[in-house]
Amino acid sequence: MIKKTLYFGNPAYLSLANKQLVVRLPEVGESKDLPDIIKQSAIKTIPIEDIGVVILDHKQITITQAVIAALLDNTVALITCNDKRMPTGLLLPLQGNNTQNERFRKQIEASLPLKKQLWQQTIKAKIDNQATLLEQIIHRQAKTLRRLSSEVKSGDTDNCEAQAAVYYWRNLFPDIPDFVRGQEEDPPNNLLNYGYAILRAVVARALVASGLLPVYGIFHHNKYNDFCLADDIMEPYRPFVDQAVICMMAKYDDLSTLTTEMKRDLLQIPVLDVKISNKRSPLMIAVSQTTASLAKCFNGEARRIAYPYFP
Repeated sequence: MIKKTLYFGNPAYLSLANKQLVVRLPEVGESKDLPDIIKQSAIKTIPIEDIGVVILDHKQITITQAVIAALLDNTVALITCNDKRMPTGLLLPLQGNNTQNERFRKQIEASLPLKKQLWQQTIKAKIDNQATLLEQIIHRQAKTLRRLSSEVKSGDTDNCEAQAAVYYWRNLFPDIPDFVRGQEEDPPNNLLNYGYAILRAVVARALVASGLLPVYGIFHHNKYNDFCLADDIMEPYRPFVDQAVICMMAKYDDLSTLTTEMKRDLLQIPVLDVKISNKRSPLMIAVSQTTASLAKCFNGEARRIAYPYFP
């Protein structure tokens, strides 16, 4: 079942009752000028088990401890936003799998050659998806990316990922010839940042559900980063976010401000259509297959990570 992504961008009171998330909107419920039937619609309930990601994007949101505990018990990723209304924090459960201790050990004890092979697979999948996006959506040749994909060695010792990134970003937005990819750079970087934050939460949630440590990466190793493994595994999924942003650029004239409508479009990322293991699948389901296959690689049951590609 596809889990729901819930976004709260207005004042709200979130509580728990009978394993249901109870959402109260004070702006509607406390208004004296509205009829009772409309006030009643200000209270909604959602089964906790149906939720996958929750995004809190307003200073006047109150959430009870009971809700937080219930969300974490059901492996829900809880995202908080900063004053700029951009994702800034991610809360995940400490335990999401009944064989977690054994899987932690297998992950930590994974040999360096295995991790290098897994990183090679990851970068090849990422570059292949970048190439497909350029060919299918931008209608530009991607022979350079196809060549780089074929040349990725164990551990990506020749840094094909960085070489591919230079070519990819130079060609991804033909109408922005001087585009620079960066957290603080010009639009559509704001859309990319928001979309990647949602993707990161989806991947981190799936890693926990698969009994893996998001903090212990196969390539990324930043002592200040609690989600190194999520940053590793999300790499081949990034082009799907890029495709969503390209579609949004054709829809909106002004990208300087990330509007509620834009965020609503980006919240569809978990249900984007991808292909994995020769079957079409929503992105969120595909991510779960990817993390499950990664756990099998660490356990010696498999040799390849299942990564998605464009349908």
